Amino acid sequence: MADLIADPFRAARLVLHLRQEGITDDGVLKAMETIDRGAFVDTPGLEKLAFEDCVLPIPCGQIVPRPAVTGQLLQALQIRQMREARILLIGVGSGYTAALAAQLGADVFAMDRFRRLCDAARRRMLDLGLGNVDIRHGDGLAGWPERGPYDRILLTGAINEVPEILLQQLTKGGVLIAPFQMADAQHLLRIAADGTQDRLAIAQPLPLLIDGASRAL
Repeated sequence: MADLIADPFRAARLVLHLRQEGITDDGVLKAMETIDRGAFVDTPGLEKLAFEDCVLPIPCGQIVPRPAVTGQLLQALQIRQMREARILLIGVGSGYTAALAAQLGADVFAMDRFRRLCDAARRRMLDLGLGNVDIRHGDGLAGWPERGPYDRILLTGAINEVPEILLQQLTKGGVLIAPFQMADAQHLLRIAADGTQDRLAIAQPLPLLIDGASRAL
């Protein structure tokens, strides 16, 4: 297994900042302190910014969100309230969020519309010794029904309408979490399989997800 943490001092400083941003879930904080965000970027020099609360670019025009945003997404999952959890992650990107969810003990089924990102994320999971992550190239907004149902479905990009096909892939007590784009603002939406909804704050708006799988990349 590759070393998970590169700089314990800077990681501890990041955790302190995340607490100030309202991330209080000890499991989420421990995972984010343990896993080196710098291992999920390709551009030389950017790994120096891994423990800063900033956005990092990755290939295919995508991003690694601010750690505060990633922490909010993971905290909304409430994985620690379950002994075991099956999570469908839509928008694997660099693989960072998937690795954190796997570190929390969840079985993660991650999708992305870009094959290049899927291939790179698979390699990173192998390097980190995380065997509880399965990655598929495809249209995440259509879900992965063959591997469902899921206790949690997490969208790492924004939507302006919740796809019914995703709600159908939740367990009876399951929850879908997604950044939801309103006309003038974005919030984090938690919607349960029974239709119950909650709105949570999000530290920074995320780009809208695009349906369909990319054929070029």
